[in-house]
Amino acid sequence: MANRTAYFVSDGTGITAEAFGNAILAQFDLNVRKVRLPFVDTVDKAHQAIRQINHSFELENNKPIVFTTLVNPDVQAIFAQNCKGMVMDMFGSFVRPLELELGAKSHHRIGRFTDISKSKEYSDRMEAINYTLAHDDGQSNTDLASADVILVGVSRSGKTPTSLYLAMQYSMKVANYPLIPEDFERQQLPPALLPLKKKLFGLTIDPERLSEIRNERRPGSRYASLQNCRMEVSEAESMMRRTGVSWLSTTTKSIEEISTTILHELMPERMAGR
Repeated sequence: MANRTAYFVSDGTGITAEAFGNAILAQFDLNVRKVRLPFVDTVDKAHQAIRQINHSFELENNKPIVFTTLVNPDVQAIFAQNCKGMVMDMFGSFVRPLELELGAKSHHRIGRFTDISKSKEYSDRMEAINYTLAHDDGQSNTDLASADVILVGVSRSGKTPTSLYLAMQYSMKVANYPLIPEDFERQQLPPALLPLKKKLFGLTIDPERLSEIRNERRPGSRYASLQNCRMEVSEAESMMRRTGVSWLSTTTKSIEEISTTILHELMPERMAGR
C-alpha cells in the first residue's frame, strides 16, 4: 500500500489521539510517517496545524490521515472546513452519540491533564513511578513489602520496561530483580524475595533472542553467548517452577500484553477498577 502521513492532533498532549490512531493503523499493512501535534487549543494554532497538514497533502498527493481529540467547537469547525486530510474525529464519533444516549452533556474539558496534578490519582502515579525507579534491577531491598508486584527473571528479559509501564499506566509499585549466577548456584530465589512469593511474577525469554539483545550491549562476551543464555534461561525457568512462581515468555509479546497478563494473574481488580 502507498505511504501515508498520519497526524495526531489534540488540544492536550495528544497521547489519547496517538493511542487511538495507532490502534486503528495497526490493522493495515501501511508505511506511515507519524506526527503528533499537541496543544492545538486556539483558532490560530488550528490554522497553523492545518497549513502543515495541507502541505503534506500537496507534497505527497495523498490525503494525510488526521486523528483528532479536539473539544473546542471553533477549532473543530476549522478542521472540518479547511483540512485536506481524512479527519477522524474521536470526540465527534463517540462523545456526541454518548451525550444523546445518556441525555447529558459532557464536561468538554480541554486537555486531559488540566487539573490532574492536584488529584490523588496523579499523586499515586508519581509515588508508584518513584518507587519503581528506586527498586529497579534489585538495587534496593527497602520496603519491598509495599510492592504491588515483584518481577524476577534473567538480565534483559524485559523487567524494567514492564515495571515502568505498570507504574505509569496503573500506578503500581513494582520492584524487579535479575536472577544472577549466585542464585543459580544456590538454586534459590534471592533471600529478600522468599517471604514475598505471592507478589512474584517471572519473565523469561527465548535464549536465541536473549543472546541477540545482549550482544547489542556487550558483543562477543560470555554474558551474551548463546550457551550462557541457554543455561541462564533454563535455570531461571526451573527455579520458578520449583518455587511455584507464575511466569511467561516475553519473546513475542509487547509490554502491553505482558502487563495485562501480570494484572490478570496477580491483581485482576486493577483491570476492573481502573
